Parts: sequence; C-alpha cells; structure tokens
Amino acid sequence: MADTEKPLLIKRYASRRLYNTETSDYVTLEDIAGFIRDGREVQIVDLKSGDDLTRQYLLQIVAEHESRGESVLPISVLTDLVRSYTTQATSVVPQFLAASFEMFRDSQSKWLENMNKANPLTKMPGFEAMQAQQEAFLKAMTGGMGKQWSGPAEDAPTEQPEDLDAIKAQLAELQKKLSKLDK
Repeated sequence: MADTEKPLLIKRYASRRLYNTETSDYVTLEDIAGFIRDGREVQIVDLKSGDDLTRQYLLQIVAEHESRGESVLPISVLTDLVRSYTTQATSVVPQFLAASFEMFRDSQSKWLENMNKANPLTKMPGFEAMQAQQEAFLKAMTGGMGKQWSGPAEDAPTEQPEDLDAIKAQLAELQKKLSKLDK
C-alpha cells in the first residue's frame, strides 16, 4: 500500500517521459491530473538536475484543460493573473488565491453538511444512494477539488451567517491591501 501522506514522486527522464516511482511505470499528464483529482499530492522532479518541475507541469495541465474548452478560469481572472506578474502585488496574490480556494472548499463542505441536516428526505429509503450519486456529480462538475468530497468534517461549524460575515470581512481586508499595493 502506497503512503498517501507523502507526495507521489514523479521523475522526468531526459527523454521527457514521466516515471511514477510508486508503481514503476510511465505516466501521462492526464494520469497526473487523475492522481490530483483523487486527492493525491504530487511532486515532479528532473532526474538529472533534481529541479522541482511540479509547478511547470501543473500549469501545463491547467493550460491543456482550458484549451480543450473545459474553462474554469474566466478571461478577467487570467488577465488579472498576468497583470499581477508586473505589479508589486505578486507577493500578495499567492496567499490571496490560496485563502480564496480554502474558503471555497470550506463553504462547499458546509453546504453539503447543511443540506444533509435540513433535508427531510434523509429518512427516505434509498436516500444514501441518491446522496452518493449527487456527491459524485458535484465532484465531477468541480473537477474533484481535493479531498473535501469524502464527506463533511465532523467538527465543522454549522452557523453559516457568522461564517459568511467573517469571509466578507476577510475579503474586504484583502481587497484593501491589494488596492494599497497598486498605488
């Protein structure tokens, strides 16, 4: 059994082929995307130089999905990302994006949890099968988005209005910081 706590190590050979060190076979970019959708962290390194190529390959996976019409990133977001490379905001953008995705994952988990608690259909026979299908559908529509679809966190707070206010306050604070950096 592979240790899923450690990142899956993929080695790139001089021939540009990608080698999965756990299964001792060659993999494609789509295979790597599948590992990530399944919640696995990956690390891609150049065999000869030891350079970490993970970012380069993840960007390539995103670019391939976007070019096939599987658009997730609106043009305005892509434009802002390009713009951020030419401003002083580059130091803030990674933290902002990471925090935004974390809030998104948390809100998705809370939405599923609240839906499960408030729904009178939960007592209906066959509801669990229907719920599993719904979660599979959501996972497919969002591209997996990590491990949060395995079920809601047991200790997740259920009070949504306070959480929403806190998220709004954090977003406003981040926007203030970004606007100050642009000046």
